[in-house]
Amino acid sequence: MRYTRISTYDLTKGTFPELTGIAETGILPTFVKEPGFVNYGLVDAGNHKVVSISIWETRDEALKSADMAATWVKQNISDRVRLVTTYIGDLALFRGVPVTA
Repeated sequence: MRYTRISTYDLTKGTFPELTGIAETGILPTFVKEPGFVNYGLVDAGNHKVVSISIWETRDEALKSADMAATWVKQNISDRVRLVTTYIGDLALFRGVPVTA
């Protein structure tokens, strides 16, 4: 079973597209290098709310990612976002259609 880290943030400065660009060149390359990394994404939840989602092979890897993300946010974008909460849990069902080229 895989594990998911879901963190919610208040966007306090800048725009969601700006934040996405910063995350894509900042935390994403860090996560990609970590053992057990599967996926990462950001959600514009409206009203200056952002949801960060990452999927990991083990619970320990998901827990470690939460610490890594908190440190990265503090060092790089603490003037742009405020962490509201983080959840770590079993990913019981996550299905979709195959991506076609």
